Amino acid sequence: MQNIEHPRTIKSFVLRQSRVTKGQGEALSALWPVFGLEKAATPLDFPTVFGRDAPVTLEIGFGNGDSLAQMAQAAPERDFLGIEVHTPGVGHLLKLVGEQGLQNLRVMNTDAVEILQQRIAPASLDRVQLFFPDPWHKTRHHKRRIVQPDFVALIASRLRIGGVFHMATDWENYAQQMAQVLKTSPDFHNLAENPPYSARPATRPLTKFEHRGLNLGHGVWDLLYTRVDKNHL
Repeated sequence: MQNIEHPRTIKSFVLRQSRVTKGQGEALSALWPVFGLEKAATPLDFPTVFGRDAPVTLEIGFGNGDSLAQMAQAAPERDFLGIEVHTPGVGHLLKLVGEQGLQNLRVMNTDAVEILQQRIAPASLDRVQLFFPDPWHKTRHHKRRIVQPDFVALIASRLRIGGVFHMATDWENYAQQMAQVLKTSPDFHNLAENPPYSARPATRPLTKFEHRGLNLGHGVWDLLYTRVDKNHL
């Protein structure tokens, strides 16, 4: 499988010590063997993983999984893979999977960049979602932000031509950086009617946190880009 170099070793996240609730723990015990994917050295074969051949959406850092579960429920014709480093969020999402009977969703509890590098085949994804990543708002910490040129090149290599990279943030400065990084990428075309930002598509549910922020007058910026064939522009 093609290996995209990703020299950035600075992590874009910090592992927090968070308590797993009883319900999350029960979901992890009962449902992880069915819907969880372990770390391994072999590439993921999505038709085998999901038991069918369907477009695959990858969400990086799904938090507690509420919105990802809503998206999976609303689009049964699509398959979803969520990757989250924080175990309580994985447990919460698995609990939702069980309660809602979702069959088109799989989860991983690890670093998404490593999975993209090592286990996701080139051009195998239909969509990549990155919603509200850690903004690392202090200037000296901006180097920790996940949206950097090498990361964008990695995402491009794993998306099919015509696939979509959808980002959202509630930090305007980070939105500006995202737009600038994508603007310099030869692999992506901005889908916004009035670039660089798009209106929130109906496919991205409002989270409770986001709804609360909007009520307080906080802004949210969505950025949608399609993967283009730079050899045929």
